Amino acid sequence: MEILVCIKRVPITGAHIPISEDGQEVVTRNLGFTIGPHEECAVEEAVRIVERLGGSVTVLTLGSAESEKQLRDSMAVGADRAILLKTNGREWDPVATANAIVDAVRAEEAAGQKFDLLLFGNEAADTGGYQVGIRVATALGLPCVAGIKGIEVKDGGTVTARREAGGGWEIYEVPLPAVLAVKEGLNLPRYPSVPGRLKAKKKPLQEVEPAWKGGGLEMIRLKTPPSQGSAVQILGNGASAAPKVVAVLKELGLV
Repeated sequence: MEILVCIKRVPITGAHIPISEDGQEVVTRNLGFTIGPHEECAVEEAVRIVERLGGSVTVLTLGSAESEKQLRDSMAVGADRAILLKTNGREWDPVATANAIVDAVRAEEAAGQKFDLLLFGNEAADTGGYQVGIRVATALGLPCVAGIKGIEVKDGGTVTARREAGGGWEIYEVPLPAVLAVKEGLNLPRYPSVPGRLKAKKKPLQEVEPAWKGGGLEMIRLKTPPSQGSAVQILGNGASAAPKVVAVLKELGLV
């Protein structure tokens, strides 16, 4: 099995995201970065499939030079090689991102590297676009299933994909090659070990400068959602506050 996993460098989930004064970019100087939880599961699943069936795992990302760390982290848990579609740090819209990935896949095919399975996170942790994997599948003419929480590669060149729906499961059997967009919970990703990190430093990482092929929505301004305020009511000090505490508990139905 030859598997390509597409990942994205994103701010660590839960971190406060500061926006520049002009509203055009995220201020990243004090942020930590990782790959999204969906994509972590995609990398882990690809490594497990190859450990079972043989083959290789290639990880790919589009981003600045700093994205090399996330590629090395993925190779530290078992991916064999990496491709960095290197940009100047500008945020690429889903159309431009998908076009760059499609060009990279076709270049790999022209060089003799054909992928049986292309894995994406169901959506990016920062933008939540839900688009890139589907756009790549459409451009390449491949079957695509999103929202996946179960993968089983079968003999005969097919893969069974499961996703939750209405309290049950939808089960799809699609021919390979195929594109699957997976969700967190598909598996439990492993942590990079020290030997894995040392091996990752020696694994091949190819840099490609992609051409911008836009056509999607144009960003006007970034805004953070309004913060949720909190209020504190001081009932009193010492024993004098006890009746008020009892009254509040009665109001809440706790006594």
